[in-house]
Amino acid sequence: MAKTATKPSLKKLKQNFAEVHPPLASDEARAEAARCLYCFDAPCIRACPTHIDIPSFIRKISHDDLLGSAKTILDANIFGGSCARVCPTDVLCEGACVDNTLLKDPVQIGRLQRFACDAAEAAEVQFYHPGQSTGRSVAIIGAGPAGLTCAHDLRKAGHRVTMLEARSVAGGLNTVGIAAYKMPTEYALSEVDRILRMEIDLRLKHPVGGSALAGLLEEHDAVFLAIGLGQTAPLGIPGENLKGVHESLEFISQTHTVALTKCPIGRQVVVIGGGNTAIDAANAAIRLGAESVTIAYRRDEASMPAFTHEYELALDSGVRFEWLSKPKRIIGKAGEVSGLRCIRTRLDGKGRKAKVVAVGKSDFTIPCDMVIKALGQEVLHDFLSAIPKLKLDKKGRVVVDPETGATSIPKLFAGGDCQKDAGEEVVNAVQTGKIGAAGINKMLT
Repeated sequence: MAKTATKPSLKKLKQNFAEVHPPLASDEARAEAARCLYCFDAPCIRACPTHIDIPSFIRKISHDDLLGSAKTILDANIFGGSCARVCPTDVLCEGACVDNTLLKDPVQIGRLQRFACDAAEAAEVQFYHPGQSTGRSVAIIGAGPAGLTCAHDLRKAGHRVTMLEARSVAGGLNTVGIAAYKMPTEYALSEVDRILRMEIDLRLKHPVGGSALAGLLEEHDAVFLAIGLGQTAPLGIPGENLKGVHESLEFISQTHTVALTKCPIGRQVVVIGGGNTAIDAANAAIRLGAESVTIAYRRDEASMPAFTHEYELALDSGVRFEWLSKPKRIIGKAGEVSGLRCIRTRLDGKGRKAKVVAVGKSDFTIPCDMVIKALGQEVLHDFLSAIPKLKLDKKGRVVVDPETGATSIPKLFAGGDCQKDAGEEVVNAVQTGKIGAAGINKMLT
């Protein structure tokens, strides 16, 4: 039987999973807000998928109007506090900041956004209330950021909302799929609770099959599909079913749903993949007490899809990287993982579309007792294919009108990761929820 890693103490585990970026102090926030140029045609607003009025909320911070600042943020993005913690601001708002161009040092928009939203959270302010009843009802399948945003906006408009969620907890990947050292579970759930105070009928542990959709469309005036994606894509190599092989999202989820002292962790961990989720899983493994963590990626460093700041965090945490390494099989002893057999590769061409070519007689083995698969999620094909006349793209995602979120089926709208060209971040999901709610509201009124 494989030996498990020696777990750090509970105190040490809590320190390991403390938020990577601490909040700004009041004087730090005022000083940072003073750096903003309050651009008239602010490029940071255009770079934000939810189009938060960034100069306005920063100006309010400089005037000590923290609740006014928070409302400016939440008016545009009800998940403003979460996005302040997990958004890739360096490639969105801060990447577009004028100061970034002039001084190579952008205003810390994300940390200022967190400062304002945390102030509103601490004050327990409820900015929004249900609108006057319209007598119309909408069913929302999936209680992730897209579905919850849609529900929130529809309740403001006065429509009755019923949410059906397969999991036992609401919030989707924003609650259980983001590394706990980026955002505590408690904070993610607090944003969900704020939305549910809008008198939304949430039904947890309530999975819906594609064949049941017709009944929901008959029962309600509209349906919003926000089911996200499914399981991590399989590796398709021998040994994938050995004990010690985990899906990345399942591995990350445990740090939110199980006591950290009870989360299983190997001594030598290998993560397969090169995206942000692979980085999250590797960092979580280090923090849980793994003695060594290696990321195996079939392409080179320049081709890795993970954001630069995520990659740098992994390096700082002590994660090793095996570039140009394609897994061939997971090796096992007595039914448990003992290593990952790989072959070296080379790239034929440039960029992400370069063909990966195996190099002959270059096999090697990475010793390990835990393998984490992080190859991205699969589309929920069985669910979507069971819906007659629903138009899907070549990758199996739902085709929608980008202006309204409407699908090819009357009264059915969609958003979030199941939607074609939705984007991969929480902020993108929020925007699709806003678009869907506006489209539904226009149809109903």
